[in-house]
Amino acid sequence: MVKRHESACLKVTIIGNTSWGNTLGVLLSDKGAAVKLWARSEAEAKELNQGRRSYSSTSHIGEALNGTDLTIWAVPSQKLRQNVSQAKDYLTKSMLLMSAAKGLEVNSGKRMSQVLAEEIAPSLREQICVLSGPNLAKEIAQALPAGSVIAAQDIALAERARELMESPKFFLSTSDDVIGVELGGALKNIIALGAGMIDGLGLGDNAKGAFIAWGWAEVVSLGVTLGARAGTFYGLAGLGDLIATCSSTLSRNHYVGYELAKGHSLSEISASMPHVAEGVATTAAAHQLAKNQGLKLPIINLIYRILFEGLSPSQALIDFKELAASHH
Repeated sequence: MVKRHESACLKVTIIGNTSWGNTLGVLLSDKGAAVKLWARSEAEAKELNQGRRSYSSTSHIGEALNGTDLTIWAVPSQKLRQNVSQAKDYLTKSMLLMSAAKGLEVNSGKRMSQVLAEEIAPSLREQICVLSGPNLAKEIAQALPAGSVIAAQDIALAERARELMESPKFFLSTSDDVIGVELGGALKNIIALGAGMIDGLGLGDNAKGAFIAWGWAEVVSLGVTLGARAGTFYGLAGLGDLIATCSSTLSRNHYVGYELAKGHSLSEISASMPHVAEGVATTAAAHQLAKNQGLKLPIINLIYRILFEGLSPSQALIDFKELAASHH
């Protein structure tokens, strides 16, 4: 574990020219860290460096990771494996390795820390931690207050990461329930898709409240079956993130659900968005995980059918009696 003297400058590498990656870059550079963001191309790095940011960018992965104390992957979940693979030869035992991606790998159903662990040297796996919580990037970029959770199997590692990242308006707690923290951050996006659909159909907040409660019960059931602690789903990385994502107009997953309810196709919506809505791939992965575990999860199954089997949101959600019956 990195033990840099507090007076020395913390070196951070952000992998991912995403809104979340750039927000974390600003957050940490404002705290006094020397931040370098790895971009996919020289042109992208040049454009970032011309943007008067408080941190620099490079397209050379070796340069980005040279001497770094903390490496953060803030990439779409389906791109994590590829990005870790490109970085793995430059990782060392002196680095903390953090996943800030929220999702499940669609083909394997694996959490992001599992993907990270599979791609790096076994001797580095104890350096992995994850960041999750109600983190709408735009609000944090505006210096509005937010809370989040850092989880690691070794709580001392999570505490060290918290010390390095916490700032006056970005409050962090720690956990050793990596499974629960990651699943809360990933699976809440499925429920947010449904909440967006209910808003798009104009069914009202009472219906949305009932839907979220039923859906979250399913998430907790799946999470506990997969080895998480139930209590984690009622903390920042669970309920906190769920509330923000199901209610905010800044939520990409809520937006996708809303637009689906308005009659637009998933491909049409995805093409119009500059960023990825993680809930779509996560729904496919969670549906398969539930099947593998023999769990009946009607809400998750319903969202899956709307996304991938052509069921219309109005047909699926307008008859609330059926949904209520499935959760008696």
